[in-house]
Parts: sequence; C-alpha cells; structure tokens
Amino acid sequence: MTVNSSIEVVGVRDAIRSLNKIEPGLRKQFVQDASAIAQPAIQEVQRGYAQIPLSGMARQWTQNGKKIFPFSLARAISGVKLKVDASREATSLIYITQTYVAAAVFEAAGRTNANSLGDSLGKLSPGHTRNLGPAVFRKRREIEREMLTATNEVKKRVQKELD
Repeated sequence: MTVNSSIEVVGVRDAIRSLNKIEPGLRKQFVQDASAIAQPAIQEVQRGYAQIPLSGMARQWTQNGKKIFPFSLARAISGVKLKVDASREATSLIYITQTYVAAAVFEAAGRTNANSLGDSLGKLSPGHTRNLGPAVFRKRREIEREMLTATNEVKKRVQKELD
C-alpha cells in the first residue's frame, strides 16, 4: 500500500523558514535580494540623518552604564538595516530598523512617556517614529510590488521542492 502525502506552504513566513532546509544559503540570498529591493526606502531613511538633531546629542551620555550618545551621523546612516525575522513570535516578517542606539533614541524619544528629550525633539504620536517610518512610507509604493513578487517566488520555490 502506498501513501501519498503533500505539504503546502501557506505563508511567506513558513516559506522563508524552509529555505535553508531546501538548499543552504537560499535564505541568505533572499535577504540580499530583499535588501536590494528595499534600497530606495533605506536610502530615504539615510537621507533623513542630515544633521545632529540637538546640539546636546553631540556630548557624552551614558545611562545605567550603557553608552547612549554622542550622536554620530555616519553611524546613524550605517545603522539603517533591513531585517528578516521569520520567528513565530515576530510581529513583522520583513522590516527596516535602526541598529545604532543614539539614532534609535532619536527616533523614539517621547513616544511612550513625555520627557524633556522627546519634548525638545518635538511631539510624537504613539507607534510612530521621527524619520524612519515617514521615509519608508514615502517609498512604500516603489518597493511593495517587487517585494511581493520576491516573496511569491520564495513560496513557489519551496512548494516546488516539497512536491
């Protein structure tokens, strides 16, 4: 008696998680392709870091032994990265993030709690950022179609390999 079984990959998250099982290095290639597709949005975010937001951000500042400032424009620009997080706990699968601490503080200061740094930088609505979110949304239409095509290709490739 023969048993037939088929596995269908429903979502992109599962497909991305399956890439390295199919062929080592495929996930890394997908992340590189997604980074290339998202390059217009990444560059738009990087252009938003044209100057140090407040003069005090150029000074040393540590909090609980962790270095927060001085703010470096070069590090803020290089800290903009695309991340692919296919874990079950992640709320976003593909996103652009700021990895440099000082720039991340600039992006979110005063978002949750009112504080003097946030007030000096300007009011910020909960769930929003100062530069990153608006810049990505300005370029969203430009990258959305290509990203959809790339994720559909991943799903097709995984489905083909599993059949």
